[in-house]
Amino acid sequence: FFCLSSSTAQSIKMRLSVAAFCAVALLSGADAFAPSASSQPRAMALTPLAAEATMADSGVPAETAAPSETVEDAEIPTNLPSDVGMDYVPLATMLATGQLVEADQFTRDALIVLAGSKEKGRDFVYWTEVKEIPATDLATIERLWNKFSGGKFGYSVQKRIWKRSKGDFELWCKKIGWTTQDGEVERKKRWFGASEFTYDVKKAPEGHLPLTSALRGTSLIKQLLDHPVWENDDWKNEPSK
Repeated sequence: FFCLSSSTAQSIKMRLSVAAFCAVALLSGADAFAPSASSQPRAMALTPLAAEATMADSGVPAETAAPSETVEDAEIPTNLPSDVGMDYVPLATMLATGQLVEADQFTRDALIVLAGSKEKGRDFVYWTEVKEIPATDLATIERLWNKFSGGKFGYSVQKRIWKRSKGDFELWCKKIGWTTQDGEVERKKRWFGASEFTYDVKKAPEGHLPLTSALRGTSLIKQLLDHPVWENDDWKNEPSK
């Protein structure tokens, strides 16, 4: 954890309160790339995985995560550019304090808005809409995930591993820890019930977070990893003060 002045703490508290209200009012039920805890019932029957590459069974991610003891003291940045006026201080705060479950959900909910899906009345993103996500915002999100994971998490990390996997989705899932051994069968990890994913910087494999569902196919993931923002390393540049 880290020490904050009373005024800064109050400001962050207010930002988090606003973000929480907006999430309920505007993003309730949003699943973006993964099921949302607010929209999916907990009692769900397991469905067989399709023969083609798919993410885990439908379900809900863990609702909260205890602050990680592996997160070092860090200053929460406040200069976080957005082309649409999105407030990323809550995301920065979640990541800085090790609230990875919440940060993961915030990221998916934000992408619904950024891709224009929410405006069209949908709580998920079509793969064809990924190109609408502003590079500025995706870069801000990526810098935060990179910064507070020591370069271990983020879409750019997943893209690097994707290249090493030569576009093999099954191999990629295995490398980033999205599969598990169930007896003699290797399967995709589930969000259903108790999440099988690892929300811990030290314990999770490289590229493990943020999560992206492939229940509707792998095109969404491929388009996200092929976003123009990753064509060069400009996204790494911190905004000028």
